[in-house]
Amino acid sequence: MSCCNSSSQPATFHDLSKRIDPDQKRLVNCKQVDVNQLMPLKYTWAWDYYTKGCSNHWMPNEISMQRDIELWKSNRLTPEERQVIMRNLGFFSTAESLVGNNIVLAIFKHVTNPEARQYLLRQAFEEAIHTHTFQYIVESLSLDQREVFNMYHEVTSIHDKDAFEMTLTSAIMEEGFSTETNEGLQTFLKNLVGFYVIMEGIFFYSGFVMLLSFKRQNKMVGVGQQFEYIMRDESIHLNFGIDLINGIRAENPDAWTPELEAEVRAMILKAVELEVAYAQDCMPRGILGLNAGLFREYVQYIADRRFDRLNMAPEFGSQNPFPWMSEVADLSKEANFFETKVTSYQNAGQLEW
Repeated sequence: MSCCNSSSQPATFHDLSKRIDPDQKRLVNCKQVDVNQLMPLKYTWAWDYYTKGCSNHWMPNEISMQRDIELWKSNRLTPEERQVIMRNLGFFSTAESLVGNNIVLAIFKHVTNPEARQYLLRQAFEEAIHTHTFQYIVESLSLDQREVFNMYHEVTSIHDKDAFEMTLTSAIMEEGFSTETNEGLQTFLKNLVGFYVIMEGIFFYSGFVMLLSFKRQNKMVGVGQQFEYIMRDESIHLNFGIDLINGIRAENPDAWTPELEAEVRAMILKAVELEVAYAQDCMPRGILGLNAGLFREYVQYIADRRFDRLNMAPEFGSQNPFPWMSEVADLSKEANFFETKVTSYQNAGQLEW
């Protein structure tokens, strides 16, 4: 006896009546697409971010640390300068891991769009590269690995920023959490704001200024170059995250209530104070022409930029005290939120400055 279907109609795997219409796709809560069907694309902006990330690929061990090693072993760095470097390595080494964990454990599960998921996979890999970067720096400089990677337990200003973010992940990880209710979707949006707008869009930026200031003075140039590449990656992460947030808002207008917007504003204002406290802790007396007052102005300026991208009114009206950061932050073929000169960069084998 044949094991084939005995009916007159041949058995087929595909039901052509169920071909996916791109209009059926949604960023979250999509019940029409039951596989990770990438084509046809609906959110081309998500795919564009993915291809940008791929073209910007780099690895930390392609960058020489020889000059940094020689400087670190010399007596040409002050104790205050060494503290700035150590504090930032301590913060970033855990922060990047938190972002990666949040993507894999919280965000990916609830974003139902395949092209957005494709970018999330790319971003998760980039977070792993960034964590690899700090291990590479720590190993190159023969630093105490336990001191650096355990700093979030021992330095209050680092602990407070990490703890702020971890509560947002834990809320998504609670048993029974779903974005299908308005309350659940609002919790998810707060998570996205917390990691894309606050962690990657605010918390990272004092550290970027500090470490890139060393490179501007021809100090710790290997570390500085790696942080330039990290900052360019983070610029794409930030822009993707804000587009994701605004896209979810557009598809679920009832979720972004005045009450939620007030909560988001309060989150960002708290983040500003946490970041200012971190800057004061890193450089209590000021070095490299930097001081806590300048960082307060800078973080407020950054926060207003983030409010603007979320279509929210600015809070501070502060100016950018570090205009040189514009050139560092701009991406190939894309003037990002600093909107100035474009600096090209493709991959580590082709980088020219």
